[in-house]
Amino acid sequence: MDTQLETPPRAAKKNRTRAVISGIAIAFVLLIAWRWHTNGASAADVPIAHAAIRVDTATAARSNVPIYLEGLGTVQAFYTVTIKARVDGQLQKVGFVEGQTVAKDSLIAQIDPRPYQAALDQAIAMKAKDQSQLHGAEQDLGRYTILAPEDLTSKQTLDAQKGLVGELRAQIQADEANIENARTQLAYTTITAPIEGRTGIRLVDPGNIVHATDTTGIVVLTQVQPISFIFTLPEDDLPAVSSAMAKGPVTVAAVSRDDKTELDHGTLSLIDNEIDATTGTARLKATFPNTANKLWPGEFINARVLVATDGNAVTIPSTAVQRGPTGVFTYVVKADSTVEARPLQIGAESNTVTEVAKGLNAGEIVVTSNQYRLQPGSAVRASASSTPIRTAQAPKGQHASTSGAP
Repeated sequence: MDTQLETPPRAAKKNRTRAVISGIAIAFVLLIAWRWHTNGASAADVPIAHAAIRVDTATAARSNVPIYLEGLGTVQAFYTVTIKARVDGQLQKVGFVEGQTVAKDSLIAQIDPRPYQAALDQAIAMKAKDQSQLHGAEQDLGRYTILAPEDLTSKQTLDAQKGLVGELRAQIQADEANIENARTQLAYTTITAPIEGRTGIRLVDPGNIVHATDTTGIVVLTQVQPISFIFTLPEDDLPAVSSAMAKGPVTVAAVSRDDKTELDHGTLSLIDNEIDATTGTARLKATFPNTANKLWPGEFINARVLVATDGNAVTIPSTAVQRGPTGVFTYVVKADSTVEARPLQIGAESNTVTEVAKGLNAGEIVVTSNQYRLQPGSAVRASASSTPIRTAQAPKGQHASTSGAP
């Protein structure tokens, strides 16, 4: 009886629950539909803004393009001298500090001079003795000469005296030569720098006995200001170099192996007088002032030889140059903010700038980034960082840093 009375309320409660759940579901579906409609309308309002591709651009300009030839070589000391002893003796003193730059004629080493000073004194004494004998012989010759007309001395005695005087005079000449030799040997005990240069590691310590026949020497002295650089170029480049040298001094830049740092600027000195037939290259020599001591003998570096300058050439950033199946091209921005792929004929490259021989005019705008996202007809939008192209002038000091072919 009780169960039958409870059935209607329970059924009503279940119906209300179903109605609430259905209302919530319908409201959720309506909310999703409204959000979709709102977002779709917003996207439709700005379709062009989302379709344009953001890129960096630059303007083609006319500038002077320096043309370089690149070679690899080794730095060499301008002069290299191995300081050796020229006489035997004990090394008493070393007059330099390792790694020090010494002036010409400054003291390098001192060898014990006493034996050579004694030899000099002995040679001087021998000359004095012979001079005294010569003086007596000349006095006797004078007397014999006076007595000879009166037959008070024999002709044989007179001739013998003349011979003695001549012999003593010759002996004095030999004594003078001995003195000069002894003085030279004494001077060799003081070793001085024949050139201005930088000393290396000391090879002999004071107190050791050194000999004129030693092969190692005392120290190696190198002149590094100025300094030389020997490098190679292909034989096909020699006409351009020779032509540049005929017009005046040819500038050479010494560049680090990573091509990022210019170490010094100098002048081309010469082209070697023969070509290596095995490699087809020729050796060239350049001289650098090396005032900052950035170049060291034995160092491998790159050389950039300035052989010509193309004046008033159309140039664009090298990042704008693209290479495709049909050749070299660049994306040019048209007036309607779309791009076209323009075929190019390029020339030299210098200072991150490429010379355009044909295919582009000064003032046209080219794309320098995001080219992989582009195709002919793509809409683009220039970023705020886009700037006009920087010219590739060849200023004094030769700061342009990439190479090109003549």
